[in-house]
Amino acid sequence: MNFHTDEWIMDRVREHYNEALEHFPEDRIVGLFYQGSANYGLDYIGSDVDTKLIVTPTFEDIAMNRKAVSTTHIRKNEEHIDFKDIRLYIQTFRKQNLNFLEILYTPYCIVNPLYKNEWNRLVTAREDIAHYAPVQAIKSMRGIAKEKYFAMEHHYPSRMEWINKFLYDPKQLHHLLRVQEYIARYISGESYKDCLISLQPEYLKKVKVGHHTLEEAREIANSAITHIDEMCDEYLKTCSAEVDKEVDALLDDVQYNIMKIAIKKEFDK
Repeated sequence: MNFHTDEWIMDRVREHYNEALEHFPEDRIVGLFYQGSANYGLDYIGSDVDTKLIVTPTFEDIAMNRKAVSTTHIRKNEEHIDFKDIRLYIQTFRKQNLNFLEILYTPYCIVNPLYKNEWNRLVTAREDIAHYAPVQAIKSMRGIAKEKYFAMEHHYPSRMEWINKFLYDPKQLHHLLRVQEYIARYISGESYKDCLISLQPEYLKKVKVGHHTLEEAREIANSAITHIDEMCDEYLKTCSAEVDKEVDALLDDVQYNIMKIAIKKEFDK
């Protein structure tokens, strides 16, 4: 269960949305979506709010072949809003990165009515999208796990407070264990929706705030990454590398329709 209430989280999401309006006109905003711990039932007293903002390009952007928007806006309170062009975000679904797929499941979002029907087509098909390319999904998850494994003792400036206190970053260990559980459940055939919510939330919350010593953390991390490699190697021996062509067509159609709505709205002005 999340520490913060749904109302508290949505109030913060609205703050992000209002700040995003300082950078993009509302007609270009497809939606703003919460990302992070509350989507997994792992929100705790120290959790902040980070979001992803999906936007459309202008006709001029397309005509002049300008680089699609993909940047992170850091708020004054250090919370993040990831700005992402719809064309790039649709591609992230094909890459099967769980950190991007989760927005199809979050209840904490603001979707522009202009694009709501099209976006809801994705939400309706979210399980198919989450299983669009199982081989890519497993490879992506293993990549995330290895990133967290190596980050556990890396001295990132933003995490030095935790490194100095525990000699490692407990947040990275918590992520590693969450991904290990996710991979095991994904491979066993559970739905993405169920996989998102940890079966051991209270333990993971304790891990996140430094429950283990450095020696314990290293032992647990080594065991987790070994288990992950074993699971992934075994799964990839028999898993088909084919992708879901119907999902491909859906993603293309939604992207096309959203951009058509945006450009028509721009021309009507």
